[in-house]
Amino acid sequence: MKIERDKNELILRGDMYKAIISISLPLVINNFIHTLYNLADAMWVSRLGHIEFAATSFVFPVTMFFDALGRGISIAGSSILSQLVGASDYKDANKYASQLMAISLIISISIALAGYITSPYIISWMGGTGKLALYSNTYLRICFLGFPFIFISYAFSSILNSQGNTVTTTKLSAISAIVNVVLDPFFIFALNLGVAGAAIATVLSQSILVLGGIYAINKYSNSIKLDFKGFGFDKHKLRKIWNIALPASIGQSGASLGFMVLNGFIASYGTATLAGFGMGNRITDLIMQPNMGIGMGLTTIVGQNMGADQVDRVYEAFRKATRLAIVIGVMGLIILLFWNQPLAALFLGGEDDVEVLREGITYLKFISFSMPFMGIYNVFHGLFQGSGHTKYSMSMGIGRLWAIRLPMISIFKNFTNLGSIGIWLSMSLSNFLICLYGYMIYKSKKWVEKVIGSDIKDRPLA
Repeated sequence: MKIERDKNELILRGDMYKAIISISLPLVINNFIHTLYNLADAMWVSRLGHIEFAATSFVFPVTMFFDALGRGISIAGSSILSQLVGASDYKDANKYASQLMAISLIISISIALAGYITSPYIISWMGGTGKLALYSNTYLRICFLGFPFIFISYAFSSILNSQGNTVTTTKLSAISAIVNVVLDPFFIFALNLGVAGAAIATVLSQSILVLGGIYAINKYSNSIKLDFKGFGFDKHKLRKIWNIALPASIGQSGASLGFMVLNGFIASYGTATLAGFGMGNRITDLIMQPNMGIGMGLTTIVGQNMGADQVDRVYEAFRKATRLAIVIGVMGLIILLFWNQPLAALFLGGEDDVEVLREGITYLKFISFSMPFMGIYNVFHGLFQGSGHTKYSMSMGIGRLWAIRLPMISIFKNFTNLGSIGIWLSMSLSNFLICLYGYMIYKSKKWVEKVIGSDIKDRPLA
């Protein structure tokens, strides 16, 4: 396809700022779509009652924990396929894509079946009882059945994104989100299915992504095609996919568990502190969407240029992405520092709670100074994932929480009188310190060595 060739030409030989923005902007929009989708989903479920709403929140860490494996496989696919596309090795790219799709299907079906059977035991282990356990089990079981759709859609996205076609994946996500928003009230209220209806609507909307992915691969993917004629599992390729996917999955699941522990620390200071953090976190998440998109887009740009042996353009992409991230981060700093009160009041929805407002504003003031570093953090992730060295992005994701932030919070709590300020200070400092660690890895140049090896060329990049 002409659009695909133009994107590859831009990534490999075009203006780098234009390439970063062109690839990243659809991903930014995609992130916003998911944010709005989650808000709409929560709005419909909350109308059922506080127990039903609590049930969906209660099982959310469980779904995210297993979802991390699918995302890890997707990251591996994007890294490997983008490098093969950059090397113009489309024959091997097709083989890897087929292996990626097959392993995604097998693992996701296994998770769906195991999760459906063990769901009551998982909820009981988490401490769910009574109606909370009943609604949680209903919701979680149906969500588990949707995991094959989730994993397959991730695989389709990695195939398209590796070719620079981030626009199509964003369109599919938008369609899926709209379908879910429309189906939610129908299944929840019109069919009177309650919390089960919310889960069914979610699974059906996820199936739309799979159908759309099949159509998109056939119509818009010129470089990579899925071909299962005479298919057989290739241990060599599966090992390479797994070697990249496993650290990425561990990094994401480890970070999710870390945030669960973090919430426990915050809750120990009272519900007002927890509510203030929740409110502030929604604001920072929205402000950080552009830098998250840049980090995700950098994965494709780095991968293709690594595959093409264009290390100079990899360095150029990193430097220019970092500059963009810092500019966006400084803008976020200014917004949070000077407009924290009206933003906090807006996201509290008019709730007249002085203590929550005070905690939220204090959090925003402290975290504002680390906004540029949060942007740089996302750029490092894109660099290491695009080069296929996900062990470094894993160590950054887990290290920021488990090695720096949580111990620092514990120290401030037990040995100072800072109160909740110790939490906000720890969060801000951890974002800065983990960027220093990322810079040390960057300067070591260990991430420059190719992970595809003999599939492209044996020699490591200089």
